[in-house]
Amino acid sequence: MKHLVCIPKLVLSSLIFICIDLPVFAQPSIETGGQKMPNEWIDPSTGHKIIKLTRREGNNMSFYFHNNPFVGNKMIFYGTDYLNTASNDSVKQETGNIPASNKQLYSVDLKTLKVEQLTYQPNSMNGEIVAEKNKLVYYQVKDSVFSTHVETKQTKLVYVFPADFKASITTINADETLLAGAWSSDAEKEIFKNNPGKSSYFNLIYEAKLPRTLFTINVKSGQLVKLFSDSAWLNHVQFSNTDPKLLMFCHEGPWHKVDRIWTINIDTKEVKLIHKRTMDMEIAGHEWFSPDGKTIWFDLQQPRGVTFFVAGADVKTGVEKKYSVTRDEWSIHFNTSPDQTLFCGDGGDPGQVAKANDGRWIYLFKPDGDKLKSSKLVNMKNHNYKLEPNVHFSPDGKWVIFRANFEGNTDVYAVELNPQTP
Repeated sequence: MKHLVCIPKLVLSSLIFICIDLPVFAQPSIETGGQKMPNEWIDPSTGHKIIKLTRREGNNMSFYFHNNPFVGNKMIFYGTDYLNTASNDSVKQETGNIPASNKQLYSVDLKTLKVEQLTYQPNSMNGEIVAEKNKLVYYQVKDSVFSTHVETKQTKLVYVFPADFKASITTINADETLLAGAWSSDAEKEIFKNNPGKSSYFNLIYEAKLPRTLFTINVKSGQLVKLFSDSAWLNHVQFSNTDPKLLMFCHEGPWHKVDRIWTINIDTKEVKLIHKRTMDMEIAGHEWFSPDGKTIWFDLQQPRGVTFFVAGADVKTGVEKKYSVTRDEWSIHFNTSPDQTLFCGDGGDPGQVAKANDGRWIYLFKPDGDKLKSSKLVNMKNHNYKLEPNVHFSPDGKWVIFRANFEGNTDVYAVELNPQTP
């Protein structure tokens, strides 16, 4: 950043001003995390400026990586009213994960950093669904779906699930007319209830082969349409951000056992496999749509934990391309810039699938032939990766937004892509 400074100079008895650019270093250079941080600082490991977006008390958490959190220049996020999650779950206490029983939705203006509370729900709520055109955020409380207007804060009841079809919404289509999600059986809900830890339920749900059903809900008429059922763990349901008829979902479970990524046309009901595994222990997952909706990107490992790629499949033709990344550059989640020229990643610790020696970084990637060339944005050595950072590019493409617990509680931060001048 630079400030324009005007210096007076006397020339031929007249006072004129000569304006020059001078560098300004308002932000201190401080190791990221392990201490209480200022609102803005320079990470000395990378030279990049970091700012705290959620300047309010409590734990604050950004959306999952493939869920759009932006309405214009505002970002929607979850927050609590106190620092201690008051949970007996040691992981939640350790990482700052927010339990459903103690969170509300907030917005932060990315220009002014003004924070506003959007919801005041007395009961547990879930849902990370933003309808940017209509400036609405959708969420669910028990069996009821609500919308809240980001500007007016007006809240409406949208839909109540019937007693024989208790399900959850996860996405909205491109023209913002349909919500979608997946229904699960009571038997599956019982497995979750009795095995709350992911390490406990993950294989149990997969092996149970219980039925799941994909559905849509018309936000105006309330019409429920059951699209597709299978004796598989249908999950990660997300609409294309450009094609209102295209819904993506996955076959959840141990990635090396499933052909994970699928789409369904909600009109024709055509179901299509996006990527088929080609070798033993190959995995593909954490899929997301490109900004133009033409490509489905995903983390590809051939085989698992050995060779790493960011791969993309053309939605129409199925033709794939892939970019290699190193073990240390592998990230739990990747994402794409608005202009589709860059990727970002949230790194990982040695306990993740890549078992990286030096992977605890927020990364920026630029395609270079058949590989991604990386640069480091944030040193995450003081972050506990039990909380996944879930990176997003800002709407203007100049920042990468992520969540972290390196100060002790959870907050949302943005790192500037252009490094500061030394």
